[in-house]
Amino acid sequence: MHMDRPVFVFGSDIAGHHTDGDALVALRTRGAVYGRGCGPQGNAYAIPTRSGTGRPRPRQDIAASVNDFLRFTRMRPWALFDVAPIGCRLAGYSPEDIAPMFATAPHNVSLPTAFEHVLARKTRDKTHGGEAT
Repeated sequence: MHMDRPVFVFGSDIAGHHTDGDALVALRTRGAVYGRGCGPQGNAYAIPTRSGTGRPRPRQDIAASVNDFLRFTRMRPWALFDVAPIGCRLAGYSPEDIAPMFATAPHNVSLPTAFEHVLARKTRDKTHGGEAT
């Protein structure tokens, strides 16, 4: 990890075929490793959102990978992590599906605006007794 800029957190396929989307950006600009579909690599961190055949991974599997990532970030409070909207492009999930997985993200994790909006809405709904405002 290079400390001169945030670690780019991207969605990948489990086989690490970084051929499109944010995975290709990570491969070309952040040192992601072709063939490695999960975890830290260069100045990037892969969270697998698709299977090796390109199909979406089940949400519970993505959530487990997000939990691994959040553990990783908590052990590195000095590092900054910039999360792309993982799972919401090529894997086909919505921010409402994925954002809650990041609800306990520490201060050093920057989430996409769409995720922040979902989490803020859920917090607001919870504080207003579940009523939409």
